[in-house]
Amino acid sequence: MKKKFDVTGMSCSACSAHVEKSVRKLAGIKEVAVNLLANTMQVTYEEELISDQEICTAVVEAGYGATVREMLSNKQEKPSEKKQNITQIEISHMKFRLVVSLIFSLPLMYISMSHMFSLPLPVFFHGTENAITFAFTQFLLTLPILYVNRNYFIFGYKTLIKGAPNMDALIAIGSSAALLYGVFAIYYIGYGLGHQELGVVRQYVADLYFESAAMILTLITFGKFLEIKSKGKTSEAITKMLDLAPKTAVVLRNEQEREVPIEEVIVGDIVFVKPGQSIPVDGTVVMGSSFVDESALTGESIPVAKQKEDKVIAATMNKMGALKIIATKVGNDTTLAQIIQLVEEASSSKAPIAKLADQISGIFVPTVITISILATIGWLMAGATFDFALSIGIAVLVISCPCALGLATPVAIMVGTGKGAERGILIKSAESLETAHKVDTVVLDKTGTITQGRPKVTDVIFGSDINENELLQIAASLEKQSEHPLSIAIVEYAESQAITLLVVEEFQAVLGQGIQGKIGGTQFFAGNIKYMQENHVTIESFLEKGDALAGNGKTPLYFANDKVVLGIIAVADIVKSTSKAAIQQMMEQGIEVIMLTGDHQRTAEAIQKEVHISKIIAEVLPQDKENVIRKLQEQGKKVAMVGDGINDAPALVRADVGIAIGAGADIAMESADIVLMKSDLLDVVTALELSKAVIKNIKMNLFWAFFYNIIGIPLAAGVFYTFLGWKLNPMFGAAVMSMSSVCVVSNALRLKLFKPSRDQQKVEGQANFISLNQKEKEERKMKKIISIEGMMCNHCKKNVEKILGDLDGVVSVVVSLEGKSATLELSKDVSNELLTQTILDADYQVVSIK
Repeated sequence: MKKKFDVTGMSCSACSAHVEKSVRKLAGIKEVAVNLLANTMQVTYEEELISDQEICTAVVEAGYGATVREMLSNKQEKPSEKKQNITQIEISHMKFRLVVSLIFSLPLMYISMSHMFSLPLPVFFHGTENAITFAFTQFLLTLPILYVNRNYFIFGYKTLIKGAPNMDALIAIGSSAALLYGVFAIYYIGYGLGHQELGVVRQYVADLYFESAAMILTLITFGKFLEIKSKGKTSEAITKMLDLAPKTAVVLRNEQEREVPIEEVIVGDIVFVKPGQSIPVDGTVVMGSSFVDESALTGESIPVAKQKEDKVIAATMNKMGALKIIATKVGNDTTLAQIIQLVEEASSSKAPIAKLADQISGIFVPTVITISILATIGWLMAGATFDFALSIGIAVLVISCPCALGLATPVAIMVGTGKGAERGILIKSAESLETAHKVDTVVLDKTGTITQGRPKVTDVIFGSDINENELLQIAASLEKQSEHPLSIAIVEYAESQAITLLVVEEFQAVLGQGIQGKIGGTQFFAGNIKYMQENHVTIESFLEKGDALAGNGKTPLYFANDKVVLGIIAVADIVKSTSKAAIQQMMEQGIEVIMLTGDHQRTAEAIQKEVHISKIIAEVLPQDKENVIRKLQEQGKKVAMVGDGINDAPALVRADVGIAIGAGADIAMESADIVLMKSDLLDVVTALELSKAVIKNIKMNLFWAFFYNIIGIPLAAGVFYTFLGWKLNPMFGAAVMSMSSVCVVSNALRLKLFKPSRDQQKVEGQANFISLNQKEKEERKMKKIISIEGMMCNHCKKNVEKILGDLDGVVSVVVSLEGKSATLELSKDVSNELLTQTILDADYQVVSIK
C-alpha cells in the first residue's frame, strides 16, 4: 500500500529527516520519502501490520502534524489546487509577519544605533539618567516582533524537548539568548542607577542586544518570505495546466444542452465543445471535425486534426470547428489528472544524490548547538568579555543553515519535472531522473520508435501497358478485401489519389503469399515473387526493380493479370522526420545508439544506412529484447531503452531507464521510468539533456549549502578573529543565513530557462538564415531542381546523374529516387531546353524545372 500524507510544522531538512526517521522505525514500513518543499510524506507500508492512524501518531509524537491525503473523487479539490491555496495563505501570513517586524524593528534599530551614526534622538533617551527609558523602550519594541514570530519559539523548543532540534530551535535559542541578556542588562542598569554605579550603567546600556534578537527574527522572516514566494514558482508548470482545464462543460441532458460544473460530468455524457473552448474531458469525437491545440500537454506546437472516432484529451484547445464528443475519462482519470499526479509523485520522491544531505541533516542541528556552546565557553576561558562570547555563540546559531541542505534537491527536481511536463516529457521518479544523466547507451526499438510504425506507399512502378492510376485502381480494389497492414496502406494511398474502387469477385487470400480475384471478368493477382511464379506469371522485366526496392528496406508487392506483371507498389515503414537528427545528436553527445528490431537483417541495414545509426541488432523476438539489454548492462553500460511500451515492456523494465515513446493519452505505463507523450525521438534527447541540467543544478545547490556552512560556522565561532580580526555580528549572520536558502531556491528556478539543443539549433538556424539571406539569393540563381518521371532503381539514378553531370556548366548533380528529382548546382546558366532534351533522350520524362 502506498499513501501520501500532508505534514505540518517542518521548517528545515532536520525536520524532514526526523519525521522520516520516526516513521521508518515503525513495523510494517517499507519506504518513506518526506518532501520538505511540498510538506508531504509518501509512505509504502504493509496495511496488515500498521494503520494510517499509527503513522500519523508517530509524526505527531515527533513534534509535527500529519493527515492522510485521501484518494480524490471527481468532486473533490485537486491536491495541486489545495497546495496553491495553502501557498497563498502562507505567503499572506508571512507577509503580515514581515510587515509587523519591519514596523517595530526600524525604530528599534534607529534608537539602538543612533549614537554610532550621531543621529538625533529625543532628549529623554540621552544620558545615564535616562538609561532605563532607553533600554526599556527597546524591550517594548522587541515584544511585538517576538509575538508575530512566536512559531519559531513554539516549534523550536518543541523539537528541542523531543531531542530532535531543527532550524527553528537554532533561531529560538539564538534570539532568546540575546533577549534574556537584554533583560538581564535592564536589571543591572536599574541596580547601577539605584546604587550610583554609573560605570555599570554605561557598560550595560552599550550591550543590550534587543536589536540583535529583533533583527535576527526580522531577517529570517524576510528570507522565509522570499523562499515561500520562490517555492510557489517551482510548480508553475502544474498551475498552468490546471488553469487550462475548464470549470464547466456543456452536456446533453434530457435531450437539451446544459452547462454544468465539470465535477458533474460522468463517463458516457455527450459533451459539446465550440471553437476557442478548452475540451473539458477525455473522450472520442462522435460528430464534427476540427484542429486541436495539444501543445500544453504534449509540447506539439502544430494543432492536430480531429474527426469522427478520433480521441481528444482534456485541457486541450479546440481551434476551429464545433465538436461533439462522448466522455470516456473524467475527473482523476483524465490524462491531465494523471500528468499532474505523475509530476507530483516525482517531486515527492528522493534522488540518491540527496542521501548524503539527509544523513548530515539528522545530526546537523545538535552539532551546531554543541559548537555554539563550546565556542562561547572557549572565548570566556580565553579571557573574552561575556557579551563578546555571547555574541559569538549567537552568531554560530543563527548563521547555520540546514534549510539550504534540505532544499538543494527537491526544488531542482520539482522545477525539472515541471519543465519536462511542459514539453510532454513525464518523469516518474527522482531516481530515474538522476540515472538518466549517466546513460551512455541508448537502445531504440525500430517499429514505432525510429519509424512511424505503420506502412506507407513509397513507390508506384508500372509497365508500358498500363498507367499509374489504372494500376492503383486494380491494386486497391484487390487489397480492399484484405485486412493486412500492407493492404490498408495501398488502399489509403489510392483513396488519397481519389481513385475509384472496382467490384472484386471470387476473392481468395493465400496466407503469407498474396491475394487474387476477378475484376470485370479478368483474373488479377497481388503478392510476392513466389506467388507470381506459382501462378505462372511472367515477372522477369520487374525482378531487378523489385530487388532494388527490397535493398532499400521496402516491401515490393507485384500486381499482375493472368499473364504478365502490370507493376510494383512498394510499401515501407517510413522513418520519422526527426529520427535521423535525434540519433545524430545522441551520438555527438558520446552516447552509443543501438537499433533493436525483429525485422530481417536486410531491412534493418537499410534503416541503418538511412539514419546513420552505429549498431543494429536484427531478427530479435520480443521476448528476447530483455536479454539484449541485460547483456549490455553486464558490459558495464548504463542503458536506456526506448520503445512503444507494448511488446517492449520487459526490456523497458530491465533497462536502467525505460523510456516509453508516443504514449499519447496512455501515460500510466508501469514499465517505463520516463513517458514521452509525443512520438518524437528528439524528446529522448531533450529528456537526457534535462536530466543532466537538473543533476548539475542539484550539485551546485549542494556545493553551495556545504560550502556556506563550512565557511560560515568557523567564521561565526571566531576562528579567524585572533589572526585576521574577523568577527561576525549576529545580525549579519542571520541575514546571510536567510539569503542562503533564497539562493538555493533561486538557483533551482534557473531551470525554468532550460532550453534543449533542438531549440538552440532552431535559433542558430534562424540567425544563419538572416545573415546568409543575401548569399542564398545569389546561390539560388545557380541551382535548378528538375522533377523527373520514370526513374525506377539505382541504375536509373546513376544514369541520370551521369548524363546531366556531363553537361557543360553543371558542377554537381544529386538525384533522389523517392523525391523523383535531380538537383543541379551550376557554374553558369544551362538552358531548360537542353536539360529537358537530355533527359528525354535517356527515356525519362521531365515534369517541371525550378
